[in-house]
Formats: sequence, structure tokens, C-alpha cells
Amino acid sequence: MGKFLPDNVVTNDDLAKLMDTSDAWIQERTGIKERRHIVKGSEDTPATMGYKAGMQAIERAGLTPADIDLILFATLSPDYYFPGSGVLVQKMMGIPACPAMDIRMQCSGFVYAISTADQFIKTGMYKNVLVIGSENHSGGLDFTTRGRGVSVIFGDGAGAAVLTREEDTSRGIMSTHLYSEGAHAEELSLIGPSTLRWVPEIMEANDPEDISYYPYMNGQTVFKHAVVRFSEVINEGLEKNNWTPKDIDMLVPHQANLRISQFIQKKFQLADDQVYNNIMRYGNTTAASIPIALTEAWEEGKINPGDKVVLAAFGSGFTWGSAMMVW
Repeated sequence: MGKFLPDNVVTNDDLAKLMDTSDAWIQERTGIKERRHIVKGSEDTPATMGYKAGMQAIERAGLTPADIDLILFATLSPDYYFPGSGVLVQKMMGIPACPAMDIRMQCSGFVYAISTADQFIKTGMYKNVLVIGSENHSGGLDFTTRGRGVSVIFGDGAGAAVLTREEDTSRGIMSTHLYSEGAHAEELSLIGPSTLRWVPEIMEANDPEDISYYPYMNGQTVFKHAVVRFSEVINEGLEKNNWTPKDIDMLVPHQANLRISQFIQKKFQLADDQVYNNIMRYGNTTAASIPIALTEAWEEGKINPGDKVVLAAFGSGFTWGSAMMVW
């Protein structure tokens, strides 16, 4: 496991200087106290942050970049429209040739990437897979009162994991469970710029009331669906592996909103030491949130060999998924 976070800490009070909000308002609705933002002009990008988190994971695995057979890069904020950020990481690592794939599943991206890596490993096609989740949200948020419902939530950062083949089938990834429901695609979305609405069209319109190039979120709808889908996909994983909630040593949910995590914790009757949350410090880092939280939980000694670990995510698409692991 590995992680990287920008140095720039942005508190709720900092945001209150830019928009009509307050520390109490943000904490009550999201549980967030602060987040990290990339400073304009910084060298940090989704690819460079992913590279730094990935190198830490590779070194901790006792490997070198040359040992990596496949790079999976989960993000909703790639460095460029194209090429993907995965090949940029490959370039930074000096790997002359290996497949590198971007996975665009937003908040569920890391779970989807873990599942993809698991399949490639189990089929025997690849042995060592580097999975990265990395996001730069701050460069594309509306830091005015108009955008506060979204902008106070998101932060920047990267997390990574190296997955490798394990002959002992009593540990590792036991199962993954993935879903999407495109009927709600626009409820959490960024409509433009896109191939439907290129940048020159937006610039030509020059409409100050046009905010389609900022993220849109129907918060109430997202919350209502999230608590249902989180529960369903966790239950499916438990049933698949004949586990009960009491068997969970650590649940690492996507850090979307502390209120969602608390709802799920209460629903499954989990103790505080069975759930890891760090949204208070970093906000929602989308595809990076689970690997950052998983890395920190392991670094803090809260995950140990033999522990049953559950990852669960829900986000734009709508997409959702879970991964059941024995550490």
C-alpha cells in the first residue's frame, strides 16, 4: 500500500472566506474538517501523485517498477483528455513496455480496479498489478456560494496498492461485486466540457450563468441511493463468503460523507474499531479515498494478517461495488 497527499491544508474556515459557509455547516452535513488541495503552479498532478503513491507501494512490496506487469489507474480527473494518466505513470517509472489502463468509474474506481486486477491475476495473465486511485478535484470546483454544496466536499490525493499472485487461496481477495445503474447518470456528473460541448463552444457562449462545466450533484438523491446500495453490496459479499458483520475486522468505505459511513456502521452494528474513516482530514478524494484510507489503517496497525477486510464504494454512474479480502 502507498499514499500521497498535497501539503496544502484547506480548512472549513478557509473556505468560509470564499463563500457563504461555516465550519459548523460543513461538519454537520459532511463530517469534514479539512482537505488537501493542490496549489496552482505546483508540480502535483493526478499522474505525479499516483506515481509517488505507487512507488511507495512498490517499495513496500519489495519489488521494483520493472516487476510490474500491469498498471490500472482509477480517476475521474485525468491529467489530459487523452492519453490516460496510467501511461504517464508508466513513463515516470521508466517501465519500457507494459499495459496501462485508466478506469473511469469515479468514486467506485478503486473497487472496480481491484476487481479487474484480481481477474487478470487469477487467469494467470499477469502476476504483479499496480492499482492507483488519484484525483485533482480542486482545479475544477466552483469556490463561490453557488458551488458550495459540492466544493466543500472534495479534496485531492492519491493511494495505491500492489496486488500479486498468492498460492494460498485462504487469503487474498475472496470476492468482488460490481454494479451500475445508468438511469441516474446525470444526478452526479460533469456535463461539459466534453465531446458534446467542447471548450470553444463554452468560451464562445461566454455566459456567466452557465455552470455546466462545474460538477453537479443532486445530494439528496445520491445519499438515498448510497445508503441502500452500500448495504446491498456489503451483504452480498458477506453472504458469498459465509461471513457475518461480526466477522468484519475492518470496513473501509469510500469516504463520500461521514453521515453515510455512520449510517452503514449503525445498520451493520459495527463497533468504531471495525470501521475506518478519514474523511474528516481529507474530504472526498473519489477514486483515491479507499486506497488512502486502507493505507492509513494498515500503517496504524488496525489491519493485520488474517483480518477480514471489506471495501465498499458508491458514486457517479451510479456505480457501486465491494471487495472482500483476507489480509
